[in-house]
Amino acid sequence: MRPGGPSALVSVVLATYNESENIEDMIGAILANVPDPLEIIIVDDNSPDLTWKIAGDVADPRVKVIRRVGTRGLASAVNRGVIESRGEIVAWMDADMGMPAARLPLMIERATEFEVVIGSRYVEGGEDARPPMRVIASRLINAMATLVLGYGIKDYDSGFIVLRRSVFDSVSLSPSGYGSYFIEFVYACCRKGLSVLEIPYTFRDRTKGSSKSAIGPLQFLMAGAAYGIRILTMRLKRLD
Repeated sequence: MRPGGPSALVSVVLATYNESENIEDMIGAILANVPDPLEIIIVDDNSPDLTWKIAGDVADPRVKVIRRVGTRGLASAVNRGVIESRGEIVAWMDADMGMPAARLPLMIERATEFEVVIGSRYVEGGEDARPPMRVIASRLINAMATLVLGYGIKDYDSGFIVLRRSVFDSVSLSPSGYGSYFIEFVYACCRKGLSVLEIPYTFRDRTKGSSKSAIGPLQFLMAGAAYGIRILTMRLKRLD
C-alpha cells in the first residue's frame, strides 16, 4: 500500500535535454509499471531535438510537459518538476532508459516504511554496467562521499529516488549542480534523521542518443575536483 493509502498520487519527474530518441519509451515504461493515480512531469530545457514536442504529443492526460526557455540545468529542472508535482509520493530519475522503470513499484512500496528510497548501484545486488571509465569516476566520487559524509550510504550520487512529499518539510532541494545536488540532498536527509533505504538496481548505459556526462580527461579532473570541494563543503556547512 502506498503512503497515504492505495489512492495516493505518485509524481514521477523527468528532467530532459535532447532525449528525443528515448522519451516515448521512457514515458511508456513508467505508464506500464506504475499504476494509477500517476502523473509524469517532464521538464525540458528547450531541446533542439524537440524532446518537448515529442513528449507533448503523447496522448495521455497523465503526462505534463514544461518547456523551459532560457534556463538550463539538471538540478534546477528537477526542482521545477518537484514544485509542479502534486503527488504524496514523488520520484525522479534519468530519462535515457538507463534506470529501470520496472524498479519503481518496489521503491514506492518500500516508501511505506522509509521516507526516502534510493535506487542504488553499489549495494549488494546492484550493478553499474556502464563503460569502465564512467564506473571508476562514479565509484571514486561515492567512496569520497561515503568516507567524508558517512551514514553508510553507498550510492550518494544515484539520481534515482522515491520519497514522501513530507520530506520537503525538512529538507530543501538545491537547484544547482549536476550529480552533486543529489549528494547534498541525501546527506541533508540523513542529517535530519529521516529514514533512508537503498534498493539495488542495474544501471545500464544508454543505447540511444549521446550522454551529457561524457567528458574528456581535463574535464574529468575538473569535474572530480568540483565534486570533492562540494562534498567537503557539505561536511563543514551548518545544517539549518
